[in-house]
Amino acid sequence: MQVSIKWLNDYINFNETAEELADKYTMAGVPVENVIRADAGLDKVVTGKIEQIEPHPDSDHLQICQMNVGAGECIQIITGAQNVREGQIVPVAMIGAHLPNGLHIKKGKLRGLPSNGMLCSAEELHMDLTKLTDEQKNGIYILPPDTPVGVPAKDVLGLDDVVLEFELTANRGDCFSVLGLVREAAVLTGNVPHYPDIQVREDDEAAAADLIKVDIEATELCNRFSARVIRNVKIGPSPEWMQQRLEGAGIRSINNVVDVTNFVMIELGQPMHAYDYDEIKGHHLTARVAEAGENLHTLDDSSRVAKGTELVIADEEKPAGLAGIMGGLETEVTEKTTTVVLEAASFNGPNIRRTSRACGLHSEASGRFERGVDVSNTPRALDRACQLLQDMGACTVTKGVVDVYPAPKPQVRIDFTVDEINRRLGTQLPGSKMIDILERLGFGVRETASGAYQAVVPSWRNDCTYMEDLSEEISRIYGFDNIPSTTPFGRMMQGRQSPRRNFIDRIKHVLAGLGMTEELSFSFTNTDMLDKMCVPSDSKLRRAIPIMNPLTDEYPLVRTSLLTSIMENAVRNFSRKNTDIRIFDVAPVFYPKALPVTEQPDEVIRLAGLITGRRHPVGWNQSNEMVDFYDMKGIVEELFRALSISGCTVEAGEHFAMHPGKTALFKKGREVIATVGELHPAVAANFGIKQKVYLFEMDVETLMKYTAKNFHYKSLPKYPAIARDLAIVVNEDAAASDIEAVIARNGGAYFKGVTLFDVYTGEHVAAGKKSLAFNLQFQSSDKTLTDEEADAGFQSILEAVKTQFRAELRA
Repeated sequence: MQVSIKWLNDYINFNETAEELADKYTMAGVPVENVIRADAGLDKVVTGKIEQIEPHPDSDHLQICQMNVGAGECIQIITGAQNVREGQIVPVAMIGAHLPNGLHIKKGKLRGLPSNGMLCSAEELHMDLTKLTDEQKNGIYILPPDTPVGVPAKDVLGLDDVVLEFELTANRGDCFSVLGLVREAAVLTGNVPHYPDIQVREDDEAAAADLIKVDIEATELCNRFSARVIRNVKIGPSPEWMQQRLEGAGIRSINNVVDVTNFVMIELGQPMHAYDYDEIKGHHLTARVAEAGENLHTLDDSSRVAKGTELVIADEEKPAGLAGIMGGLETEVTEKTTTVVLEAASFNGPNIRRTSRACGLHSEASGRFERGVDVSNTPRALDRACQLLQDMGACTVTKGVVDVYPAPKPQVRIDFTVDEINRRLGTQLPGSKMIDILERLGFGVRETASGAYQAVVPSWRNDCTYMEDLSEEISRIYGFDNIPSTTPFGRMMQGRQSPRRNFIDRIKHVLAGLGMTEELSFSFTNTDMLDKMCVPSDSKLRRAIPIMNPLTDEYPLVRTSLLTSIMENAVRNFSRKNTDIRIFDVAPVFYPKALPVTEQPDEVIRLAGLITGRRHPVGWNQSNEMVDFYDMKGIVEELFRALSISGCTVEAGEHFAMHPGKTALFKKGREVIATVGELHPAVAANFGIKQKVYLFEMDVETLMKYTAKNFHYKSLPKYPAIARDLAIVVNEDAAASDIEAVIARNGGAYFKGVTLFDVYTGEHVAAGKKSLAFNLQFQSSDKTLTDEEADAGFQSILEAVKTQFRAELRA
């Protein structure tokens, strides 16, 4: 928000410079970002009268002007402007002036004759050209003939103002108004403000209630709706002083009615809107929620389709405006308007913010409603607007205010003690000082029977609800720099990461070393993602927590599965023609204990990964092989090896998002520690994916449980190992992992390991059978094995697989 010093001076006098006042505001928690001077570069620009003009003897376009610049001083200036005449008064830049356009005025000569300054145009003075006529824009700017000579040009041109640009925090909605800033200035400077005396003459015989009806349907989104009717309206320009005040606030003047609504909004902090009475169907306005698909045609001549969540002000046929943001084009006040309905209301801030963001439409009004307005101010704002228009002779005012206020806001009362405030601030302030500060800020304070105090919060301070808020008010006015610094006392502890955080860092390091990239995702999702992932209707993953105030309407739920985030990221990459993807994510998911949520949900850290595309980077010496299931299985196995998780079994399994028959479960005992598989064809079709995608999913707590905690080291073997190959034919449905387990149990004391190195079906192998070839290793740590000792273990293994799997040695 920005406001001019002149506007502040209308209501309070102070001796401080603009910079000093800005510093006081900033130190009191009302930060001023910039001090903008309209007279920058005009220090040596004065008004001058052209006493004599004669042509330059050596030029056909230059003229020699003898200028009276006051105090009996007459100087010679040579100009090429053709619109100057004797007797005119113009702005004169004296020698040494630095104009706003960067031009430095020096003494010089033009065609051999001296020139001691420059006559100035409107553009060179950085005047607002939109407010000038074509004649004033071109050539030297001609001042009115009664302009005094020799006075600073900035005083005559209205450029002697200073604008304070505030960077206000969201909680200080009361300071988004001139009177709010005046209240602060009165406390900070000790001066007494003189607020406008608002009085309205209801000089029209008609009653507003007979002309307009207002209602509130969406009481949770609009808690007060007030209106006045003015008749015999004469649309025209606003007075010059009002245009200057609005210009200082960064608002363009339009006409007297619109300018008055903007003026009152900046002055009182209460946004208003003016409707053409004759364009309101049924002369009935209702604050209601828009119907989905309804057309919203706003003043910027844009049409938007309502989603069904927007608050609108509607007549009996259609929306007449987007509540709190922008009015409707059909009910706009034009030059033909003779009767106007003025509206002032109080709307729900979060809803206005959501609608404003969704529509991509921000206005001065929406910014104030988002931060909260003073609900008691609506009738006063209407009266002020009517008063200003009456003073211009622009209307007559009908009798009464139509005011709908179904649930009046109760007064907020805060109990506190002097000790509480001092203990919180680290001060020794007496109670009288605290009461003085609060009362100057508009709070009512009374002492209770127990010796404590009770503060009544003024209606404009929506941000004050607790004792802590009062302590902040006292400290900022007392002065933060007046509070002595104290060393905080506390037991010092060494900062360190938790074991779980260290474990997660190990996971990230290993996966990054395997060529995968970590993604960062928001913990939000939507029902559509769960549908696309084919999550069963009875799954606990469907019981997601709804977000009361989501960042966007696209993500209204807290996620219950990390796969939704990783798939969304993959689809985004596919849409950008990036089809070679290796990503992983370690992040929390949330499971509510019950819905609606009454206690903290369970937060579980999950690990998920995805690979797809080419196995190797594109290169002349690389093949174009695509990754497959075993690439993903290998990544998981390498991760387990790095995390010291051993003794896992692998078996076929099922997962709602993975291909049946191409999904593996890694288990420790009966507990699943990882699920690996190819993306289900139905899920791939839902996302429009046309290439193979492979996933894994794990629980970090489960991984931590099975990682080895204690390590035992032994020396490398001194004696050679003996290898035996075992090729057997078994039923096609026999799992190699089951066979390996039987081999390990029956290998004997010298058995060291088994590796499957060949799987074959086809010629020479009967239908329904397959051939598996294993390499068996036998080794002793204290001697060299004999063939007989290795053969004994081999025979034991052979007998066991024959018995348990009806295996036959392959010829």
